[in-house]
This record gives sequence, structure tokens and C-alpha cells, in this order.
Amino acid sequence: MSSQLDRVLNAYRTLALIPALASAKIYKNGSTIISNWTERNLERNKTSKIEFTHNINKDLEVTSETSFGIDITNELISIISPSENLKALIRESTDSKDAKKQYLEIWRRRQIKQCIDLAALDIHGDVYTDSAEFGSFNWNNTEDRLIYIAERKLPKSEPFFKRNKSNSKEGNDDPTPLKGIEYDYKPEWGEQLVGKHLSSIIMCQLETEAFDVIDWIPDSWCPGQVSWSPNGEAIIGVAWETEPRRLGLIFCTNRPSFIFSVTLDKKYVVVSPKGKSVRSPRFSSDGKYLIWLQRDDAGPHHGCHQLVKTSWPLTEEPSIEVVIDIVDKEISITNNETFTGIYAQGFPKRTFADDGKRIVFSTPQRTENRSYVVNLDTRQIVDISDVSTPCSTVVLDVYQDIILAARSSLTTPAQLVIGKLPSVGNEKAIKWTVIDDNSALVPEAISSSDVDYMELIHENVSDVINDFSVLYFGNSKSSSEKAPFIIYPHGGPHSSFVNSFSMDTALLRMLGFSVVLVNFRGSTGAGQSRLLYLPGRIGEADVKDCILAADKALEKYNVDADNCSLFGGSHGGFLVTHLSGQYPDRFKSVVARNPVIDVATMINSSDIPDWCAFEAGSEFTEVGPVDNNLLRTMRMSSPLVHAHNVKVPTLLCLGSKDKRVPYFQGIEYFHRIKANGCKARMLVYEDNHSLSSGTVEMDHLVNAGLWFLEHLK
Repeated sequence: MSSQLDRVLNAYRTLALIPALASAKIYKNGSTIISNWTERNLERNKTSKIEFTHNINKDLEVTSETSFGIDITNELISIISPSENLKALIRESTDSKDAKKQYLEIWRRRQIKQCIDLAALDIHGDVYTDSAEFGSFNWNNTEDRLIYIAERKLPKSEPFFKRNKSNSKEGNDDPTPLKGIEYDYKPEWGEQLVGKHLSSIIMCQLETEAFDVIDWIPDSWCPGQVSWSPNGEAIIGVAWETEPRRLGLIFCTNRPSFIFSVTLDKKYVVVSPKGKSVRSPRFSSDGKYLIWLQRDDAGPHHGCHQLVKTSWPLTEEPSIEVVIDIVDKEISITNNETFTGIYAQGFPKRTFADDGKRIVFSTPQRTENRSYVVNLDTRQIVDISDVSTPCSTVVLDVYQDIILAARSSLTTPAQLVIGKLPSVGNEKAIKWTVIDDNSALVPEAISSSDVDYMELIHENVSDVINDFSVLYFGNSKSSSEKAPFIIYPHGGPHSSFVNSFSMDTALLRMLGFSVVLVNFRGSTGAGQSRLLYLPGRIGEADVKDCILAADKALEKYNVDADNCSLFGGSHGGFLVTHLSGQYPDRFKSVVARNPVIDVATMINSSDIPDWCAFEAGSEFTEVGPVDNNLLRTMRMSSPLVHAHNVKVPTLLCLGSKDKRVPYFQGIEYFHRIKANGCKARMLVYEDNHSLSSGTVEMDHLVNAGLWFLEHLK
């Protein structure tokens, strides 16, 4: 055990030293790249954020770079002004009493011009610094105002019986605290958005240090993703409706929302159509267009999006044009290539070419993230992904037709690449140049592994949708030894695996396992009809896909049929516990992270109850009587009904703060399989659904590796 533990710890420690790219942007007319990276600091039990600078010439070649990174861990969010003379940032610091405080700082080069204690203002709560949903931080073009999103200040409350000190200070206009409301339920936006109840747009006028709450929009709106209009006279953003209730927002692109415009003279207008879920509004570089992504505000949690545009400034009745529609299966694009639709969570902050007519973005396509140029006028789509090696290409920034992107694969961590966007009609000729490369940090066990794509088809079936994709990451075909292998279905279920670097698959590979990553029917990136095939068939169609993936891996690759294990989280945990119950003699061991065990009980306690109903084949409603037939359908589609069959040793990794899949699901499963004679172990962490914080990530991945090794034949 000691030697195995050392082996797993050394593998994790080696991989933890590899930085992960968080963001990057182009400055100084294309001559400077500033990138932010995250690094796991095992000794300090924290993740550090490090900034690097690269200088490049007109040929996009690196001329110099910072020798050492700058630690910017306590910078929560930052933005450099349009002239690049100023930098604004929100910094978090801890005082002597361990209370965290947020400060707004304005820097001019090496000089700090202003530092404002935001808590002392007492006009809002914490600033929202998440990058996916609400978080925003933007300069106007004249660089005298900033806008950001913060928690709305709620009325002060106090108990019914409280002796108040007399206050003789004249002119005190503090509102009297309200009695009896201190325990009122305050709904939040669910998993990983705890503490976010109602948001406000905050505008700071820097010269006077005056802060204004943009409160002339409806109280039920929760705004986010805000930016200035080209002339600085309006603010554009996304607003989520909070009534009749909030449902979990992160990873869910189906929540009712709309694009809005609010002017400084206290007028607002809704821009996008009703019945939609929207995100990522962006202005063209010439200020003539506003674009965004939208889909219906119902259905699966993630799916294919439309790209739409409208002219700017707005007319009384804005005309909205669809540039790219929902793609059912696939469409033909330039160079006789195919395109399966847009599944991106958003666009880069700067996504337009200089001509104001072309945008550059990335989206999952089957087993890769791929990058495209779309002409808003002609609707022509051109794939400009890096094809020098099998990989994923993700656009990070577009500036003066220079495109900054990240290139990554299962064998290679993120590399910064840069290219110049060719003229209209010649986009395919783009040439990518690597400007930052961490591949030397990758151990040979990873870099020498094979990566292969499989397109699998269920033969002799009547299903309308019978094909899906698989990624293989493992020992080469020329290897003389058969490797133990792991079937790894993703969570969601409407997400996907792509060929990009990840800690967990790299760790499994370093321990000698080949990994089969299954994009079962229902995954994103393969057309809306494939995605919509799964609801009503969970626990059946996705299970069959995993079994076919295992069978085909045995036929095609040098893997060991007697040493096949299962690994998955969330819906992936749902699948691996289904597989071990439906095929009790086939697998050697199971590791499940926050698995969905019983859909019928999850609907009453999850931040996404609509998921439970929809994936079981029904619409979600809380109106009227409880649907007992739906409860039965949800129960019968759950791994719990097969728990008594489970024989395979099972490790459960659970987060006690999980809002998405409450951890009692795993606890119930643990007790049931143990009662039926199965070897089981359960780890419970004070963490959320992702199990990704500090020592939690290390502990559950190291324990997973040990569990798999312990149960090899």
C-alpha cells in the first residue's frame, strides 16, 4: 500500500505543477500579451493566480517575456482601460480579525491613484466576480466611469424585542431596521452561486468617487454581463427574471432571461424576444451591431444556440436577424466541412474583427473545441482551428485582427497560440504561432500516449438516433502489454468531453490506465436532435452507449477485458452506478463523485428540480397536484432500483455543500449496497458539486487512483 500511495502522490504532485491557463488578452496595438494562469500550491493548500507578459513583434514572434510570474491571487477581477493608461481592479484582503473586505483600486502604471473600501460605502454587498454568469467590470470610453455587478443591499432587520440605544445625533437618516424579517427565506441562484440573491448594477464616477446604484429597472430583474454601449450613454446586459422562483443557474443556459438596455437618463428597454434564454451580448467594433446567443427558455439545461444580431442604435421596434440557427444534425460550411451548431457558453469579451462584420468564436464539435469565423452579412462560416495536431482550439481575444487562442489536447496542457486573421474569403489560410508552451512539464507517460476518436453506431436497431462519439486516451497499439482501462462518461448529461488537457484523465493515465471518454447520445456538439434523444431514455440509452464503447475499445485497442473499471461524476456518477447494477459481473471497481442515485427524491431537494422531470421525459411544473406517475418514472430510471445487484467495490466521493445533487443521495446508496454485501467506502467533503477546492481535489483523486489500483486483478 505504501508503494502504491507514493506512486499516486508523486503522479498527482507532478501534474499539480503544470499551470492551467485562465485568461489572456492583447495590448499595446498587438505588441503585448498578458496572460493569467492558475497553479495548485500544495504546501499552502490554495490555488495561486499568476500573471505573465509576452512581447511580440509584427510577425507575431515572441521578442521577450517576464522571467517570473507575478502573483495576483487576491485580485478578484481587473480591467485595463481603453487607452491602456489605467487599470481598475477589485482586490480582496483580510484584516486582523479574519474578515474579508473588498477594495476598488485604480492604478496608473506603477502608481495607485485611488483605493476605495467598498464595504465602507454601505450601498451594496459583495462584488460579483464570477466569469460565467453575472460578473462584469467595464470602463466607459472616456475612462471616467466604471460599472460592475454587486449583491443588492437588503433592508436591515432586527428581532421583535430589542432594546435600542438612544441616538441623539441630529440628521441621522439611516432607515429604521425592520422587525420580524430577519429569518425570511432569501432564495439564491444555486450551486456555486451561494450568497447571490439579487444583483445590482453599480456605476462609479471616478473623479468624485460617487457611486450610483442603477435602480430604475424592475425589482424582479437580476442583471449581469453588463457593458457600455459604444457612445457610453447606455448600459447593455442580461437580466434573469426571479419570479416565480430561481432555479440553479450555473451550467444551465435554459433560464428565462433577456437582453436589456438602460440609459443614464433612467429609461430601459427589453431588446430580445420573449420566451428566450440569452447570454453574451457583444457590440461590433464599428458600433453598428449588437449580437448575442439565444435559445428557448425551456428544455434541456444546455443545448444548441442561435447567433442573432440587431442594428445599433436601437429602433423603436428592433429587428432581430438570425445569423446561425439551431442545427438539427449538421450543416455544410466553407471548404465542404460540416458544422453541428453553437454550444458555447459565451463569446470572448472582444470577438469582432476590425471590419465589424466578422466574429470569431469557439464551440464544442463532437470531440474537439473548434474555432470559427462567421460573416454577419453573408452568414458564411469558416473553420480556422489549429489543425497542426489533433487538439482543441479556443479563442481568447480578438484585437486589430490578431487572434489569441489556447491550444490543448489530452496529451498537452494549454499553449498560447496567436494568428493574424486573413481577409474576407481567405480565413482558412490563418497561420498559428505558439507563444507560450508548457509541454516540457508533461511526463512522458502522458505525452507518449495515444489519443483516438471513435464514431460508434448501434447496428440493427430501430432508434432514429443510433450514433455517438468516444475519445480514447491510452497506451499505443504497439504496446506489448494490455492496459487496465476505465469507462468514463461525462456529467450533465448535456455536455461533452473534448480533446483537451485535464487533471483527472492525466492522473489515471500516469497510473497506467487507458481511459475511454464517452460522449453518449444526449451530449452537446453533435446536433440538437442527438441532444434531445436522451430525455425520457436516461439509464437506458446512455448505459447502452457506455457498454458499446467498452466493447469497441476491447476490439480496437490493447486493453484488458478483465480489468475494466468505471469513473464518473454527477450524471456520469448516475451512469457508472447504473452500469455496476445492470452489469454486476463486468467491472472491477467504481468511483462515483456526487452521483445522481434517485431522481425521484432529488427533485425535492436539488437546485435544478426541472432537470429531474425533463430528463425523465416530462415537463417540470409545481402547479397542481403531485404527479405520481412521474415520481414512478423518475424512480424506475434511477440507479437505486439496481443497487441490490451491485457486487463491484464502490468508492463514493460526496460534497456536503452540493446544491445540485444533494449528498444524501450517495449516503442512501452507500448503506443500501453495503447491506447487500458489496464492499463500499464513502468520503464526505465540506465542498460543493465540483469537489475542486484545495485539498478536496487532491484527496478524492488520490483516493480514486488508489481504489482503482487496489482492485486490479
